[in-house]
Amino acid sequence: MNKPGNLRALATAVQFLTRIPVPGGNHPASRAVLCRAVVFFPLVGSLIGCVTALIFMAGLFIWPAWLAVIIALAAETLITGGFHEDAVADFFDAFGGGWTREDTLRILKDSRVGSYGVIALFMGLALRSGGIVAIDPNHCFIAIIASATIGRWIIIPAMSLVAPVPHRDSIAKDVGQQTNLKEILTASLFALPGTVLWAIKMPVHSIIAGIVLIITLVIFTRLIKKRIGGVTGDCLGTICYVAQVIVLLVAAADWNIPL
Repeated sequence: MNKPGNLRALATAVQFLTRIPVPGGNHPASRAVLCRAVVFFPLVGSLIGCVTALIFMAGLFIWPAWLAVIIALAAETLITGGFHEDAVADFFDAFGGGWTREDTLRILKDSRVGSYGVIALFMGLALRSGGIVAIDPNHCFIAIIASATIGRWIIIPAMSLVAPVPHRDSIAKDVGQQTNLKEILTASLFALPGTVLWAIKMPVHSIIAGIVLIITLVIFTRLIKKRIGGVTGDCLGTICYVAQVIVLLVAAADWNIPL
């Protein structure tokens, strides 16, 4: 891709994952540009994580940690438009309440939120909030950025493992065909700015998180392939959110367990 093409794809990635209007983006995003924008998702995740981390750390000077984290996550939701939170609610409603492939796909398209979705969304926000508050203050900033980065990065390998659900309009189909190794490697390079410092400062936590994420990715992709035969935008948004929770919980864990 040439430089103008790269800049347009990056702008499109920002517009796709956030509510931030960016000059030069492709809005509404065409399928061709979205396919090129996917590799920039981790970089956009890093930017989102920076905003969340800055608001949280600044909030600690004014409010207690529990309130600062709620304000930070509320601000993040405004920036992203609740993009992944909406996916989590739809996904758990569908996979919790659907018994057949047809039921699951029908519920995924339903804009209404049921009990499974409400519970999953509440638990997800609670786990993220609790994880952030429990992380060592010296590492909290980099851990928040790493979680946001890895969450958007894991979308790319998930797309490589499972093709979009056939004959169905969805974000996954708009993004395009299954990603390949080159796109995964490119996305990984763009994920480095948001993760390398966390890996250096918390090497044991990052290794454990990586192992848990690989296991989660395999289980998750097998589940959706078995249940609905492919991936949808809600599935991708959910694996993104789950990955963020995993990174934060592992970062908050205390491994100095007395024997």
